[in-house]
Amino acid sequence: MNAVDDSIKKGRKFDQVLEGARTVFLRDGFEGASVDDIAKEAGVSKATLYSYFPDKRLLFMEVAKGECRRQADTAMAAIDMARPPAEVLYQSGLHMIRFFLSDFGQNMFRISVAETERFPELGCQFYESGPALVESTLCHYFDLAISRGELQVQDRALAAHQFAELCKAQLFARLVFGVQSRFSDAEIDRVIRGAVDMFVARYGLRCPAPDSA
Repeated sequence: MNAVDDSIKKGRKFDQVLEGARTVFLRDGFEGASVDDIAKEAGVSKATLYSYFPDKRLLFMEVAKGECRRQADTAMAAIDMARPPAEVLYQSGLHMIRFFLSDFGQNMFRISVAETERFPELGCQFYESGPALVESTLCHYFDLAISRGELQVQDRALAAHQFAELCKAQLFARLVFGVQSRFSDAEIDRVIRGAVDMFVARYGLRCPAPDSA
């Protein structure tokens, strides 16, 4: 167990606190969420909340872990893994980048980066909840596509990260440097389709292009 886990004490109202915090963080963001609001939403006292999470950052990262898993599960349930790679990759990239570009996803990234030097465990949690989760999810799909003769991938982990980075092309830099904070569906679609085309050109065997959205 790492230092972050050591500082979190679980009890019978732990899940109640997390659900209340999730509601407030998604509604108000990290900066706008107050401990008073979280405690009220969760139906617990501030003392109870602090007994579980002595720091709001720890609470946010615990909520973030759950939200990343929730998003991954939702994407896996919504995507038909039997479809051709171009279709599956497009839908996967769309789920991934929309979460990353969301206010919650941006808060998660910025807090983790800002606090990693002081709290290295937060950075590790962000990596495990974000990039590592994307890697494992995509690798699972690659196994299926490889077994069907649709993809030929030697280094599945590297390919997963390559695809994730392709999906952020042009969007990520503009976002983190404050050039642009919101992106249209057309802008996102353009980047994801470019990512899929490039990935399929490198790793695809029988990969028809996805139908237009």
